[in-house]
Amino acid sequence: MDEFILIFRHEDGNKVASPEQIQVWMKQTMDWIGSITAKNKFVGGNGLPFQDARVVRHKGMVTNGPFGEIRETIGGYIIVKADSVDEAVEFAKGCPVLQGDGNSVEVRKIAKRDGLH
Repeated sequence: MDEFILIFRHEDGNKVASPEQIQVWMKQTMDWIGSITAKNKFVGGNGLPFQDARVVRHKGMVTNGPFGEIRETIGGYIIVKADSVDEAVEFAKGCPVLQGDGNSVEVRKIAKRDGLH
């Protein structure tokens, strides 16, 4: 069984949601993760807040970021165990982030760490 990362991309990352809407989204997300956990396929994950973020570029240039004017931001990720990329995609299809128009979930296989310590 392989591990896959599901990366949550928000096209409207600069918009501020109400506390009530955030509560609804958090419950939906916890329920969705709970359904993956019930299948013993959840490995872990985290949200990625915008505070205290930096972007490091070529030649060591560092800027504050990510910036609100950027159309797409990464809001978080989870890692799941799956028998195939298709199974991981099925998990992604249930992600509440997809309720936002233009939002997406990127599914990527995680390279095996054989031989690395």
